[in-house]
Formats: sequence, C-alpha cells, structure tokens
Amino acid sequence: MTPRLFSHLLKQYRWIPFRTFAVKRESKHYPLEKIRNIGISAHIDSGKTTLSERVLFYSGRIQAMHEVKGKDAVGATMDSMELERERGITIQSAATYVEWKGYNINIIDTPGHVDFTVEVERSLRVLDGAILVVCSVGGVQSQTITVNRQLNRYRVPFLTFINKLDRMNANPSRAMDQLKSKLGHNAAFVQIPIGLEGNFKGIIDLIERKAIYFNGPHGDEVSVEEIPEQYKQETENRRRDLIETISGVDDELGEMFLNEETPNEQQIHDAIRRCVISRKFNPIFVGSALKNKGVQPLLDSVNRYLPNPAEVENIALDELGKEKKTIKLDPTRSFAAPFVGFAFKIEAGGRNTSATQLTYVRVYQGGVKRGDTLYNMRTLKRTRVSKLVRMHSNKAEEVDEAYAGDICAFYGLDCATGDTFVNDKAYQISMVNIMNHKYMNCT
Repeated sequence: MTPRLFSHLLKQYRWIPFRTFAVKRESKHYPLEKIRNIGISAHIDSGKTTLSERVLFYSGRIQAMHEVKGKDAVGATMDSMELERERGITIQSAATYVEWKGYNINIIDTPGHVDFTVEVERSLRVLDGAILVVCSVGGVQSQTITVNRQLNRYRVPFLTFINKLDRMNANPSRAMDQLKSKLGHNAAFVQIPIGLEGNFKGIIDLIERKAIYFNGPHGDEVSVEEIPEQYKQETENRRRDLIETISGVDDELGEMFLNEETPNEQQIHDAIRRCVISRKFNPIFVGSALKNKGVQPLLDSVNRYLPNPAEVENIALDELGKEKKTIKLDPTRSFAAPFVGFAFKIEAGGRNTSATQLTYVRVYQGGVKRGDTLYNMRTLKRTRVSKLVRMHSNKAEEVDEAYAGDICAFYGLDCATGDTFVNDKAYQISMVNIMNHKYMNCT
C-alpha cells in the first residue's frame, strides 16, 4: 500500500480513535522485580497484532479472541480505529497491561507499516524490553531492519519470536540465518518446532529437553511430554549450539565451557538473562500465533529474561546552576522521591466530543495520585492531575495512583511529546536523550 493511498484513506476515516471509560480498577501494587514494560514490533503482516490478541486472551485480559479482518467483523482488540479494522493493519501504537504468573506486563503494540514508524520510535524510547516478531516465510524484511535500528538506538533488550510456522514454505532456520547475516544478531534457538506447515504440532524446549503441545480449541490446554524419538538428536545438536553461542559472550558460562563442565538448566537460564539484558544475545522462540501455539512459553520468557525497571539505568538532566549535570533516577516504587514522568505520546480529543487531550506518561521516579499538582519543566506551567488512567487499547481505566516503572495516562494536560513533569518546581530536571544513557553499564 503506497503512502498516497494511505493519505487518501485517512481522509475518509476518523483519525482519532473513540475512547471509552471502563469501570474503575483497583490499583494493584507489584514489586519492581515483577514489572515488565515491553513493546511488540515487526514488519507489517508478520502476525504481531494476532500475537498481542493471544497474549490478552491467555492472560485473561479478554474473554474471546478476534482476528485481524476476521469473519465476525469485530477485529483485534488492539486495533481500535475504524481504519485499522477496515484495512487489517496497525496505524498507531496502543497500550495495555496484563498479569502473567504474578508479573505485571505493560505492553505497547506498535505499527508495522513504514508510514507509521514514528509510532514505534515514540514507544521504544520508554520501554525496557521488546519482542521482535519475524515471519518464518518472509524472514527479515525492510521494516524488520528499521525496527532493529530503533532497538539499537535506544539499546532495548529483546527476544525474537519466529511466527507463522503453520504457513506453506515456513523456514525458521532461514529466518534465523537472516537475523545473523542481515542484522548481525548473535542468535540461537531456545526452541525448535515439532513439524512445519500443516504438520506443525508443537515446540521443543531445548533447555529443559521437553516437548510442549497446545491442545483445545484455543490452544489453552498446554501439555508437556517426552521429546519424540525422531527429534532427540536435533534437540541435542541445537542445545549444544545454544550453549556454545552463549558461552562466547557470557563469562560464567564461557568458563564452564572451557573447563568442559556441563551447565544445568538454571545456569543456562541465568546466562541467557544476563546476555539478553546486556544485548549480547538474541534468543529465538518459535510458534504460530494464529494457530495458538507457542505464546504461553513466550510469555514465560518475558518474565524470565527481560529486565525490570530497576535493571535499566535512566538519567535526567539537572538544570539548576550554570553547569548542567546528569543524575540517576530512583526506580523505587514509593512517594519518597520526587515524581518524574516523561510524556511520550499524545492523542487529541475526539472530533465533536468533549474529550480532552490524552497524554501517555512513563513514570521514572516517585509516584503520582489523582489530584496532585505537577509542573511542566519546559513551560514551567502548573497543572492538576484531574484524571489518572491506565489504557487497555481504547478503554481508559481510572486508577488512583501510579509509581516508578508504570505506564499511565493523564487527561487534560497542556503539553507536547517529550515534556518532563515533576511535582516539585524546585526540582528542575528534564529527561535527557534516552538513547545515549539507557543501559550505560552494558556493552
């Protein structure tokens, strides 16, 4: 689809999504280590939004799955705009949050079309991790390269999910080879498929040496079995490749490898986590979101391998005095430290409605409550938080408070994308260019 055609289509549809208010949700407090802020990014038509729909369903966030351009004409949850559902594409990033096995995962589903890559840029700059979705048929494509460049710019740790293994000509090995050759990834499988195309039945966990099947009409009946005999040799070969790949970039596993020691499962998991957070290794997961296979283990790996907000070093610029200096923000989830929030996305009010501007904010320090007074560090104007919400696609769910590590939204703030908010006017700081300061201890 050409940019000219998109421009024409956008004139025919409402650009501003219709937002609704759900019932007020009680704020549930999660410890910092149980929080993940992730994005899901991909080239267009790689199955990214279908994957998001499965994540929402398996986590219990929605009660029924709907397909992109499905026969029921409902459309995927994260595609709330009329044009998105009509064309079957994601135009603007959409936020939601789920709970998975005791972890709170804040998710931003980003567009895959090149015309809307600025939406990906806005999201990745405030996220702590990501899932890169790659089509097993198309492999690395143009927007995959663009997303990879953005992940590098903001030094975002990520996992890769090779999707659509049920499709004709699916070839996950070719897709991984392209990740290595075209993107320079130090990558290895942590899972391999049981069958491909019409014979795709499940996946094999290389670390724990087990076969995983997804039964039932929605793939929600997960069973663990012995690895089929015909896959045992490939499992051992791929497992050896995985350990060798990690050993080349992880000191602890590398020393064990040189001493010809065999790492146990937990040592492999720990090494993968260290290397993912330091962006030295890209673990490859496989599945088919459309056929409901491979999503639950991927969510387990988000909890296990991607960083929590305390493992990401975020820096602000202290603008007091003649010489500006950088300060490290405190990720502790309390009101003890001054509030610091960063406005990374803005939506205007709907046409012919009373809706006011909606500002998406990543909280980097302290906490904020409904009724608090905040200061915009660019304009020095004071504003009151009249309504504090968390977004679930186009549904705004009111909450009483938000803390460091949370992604929330305010109604009615007079601001621009990139503005910094604080609750103490004397605390004159602003968020610096995140791409230069995130993960400063990583190489």
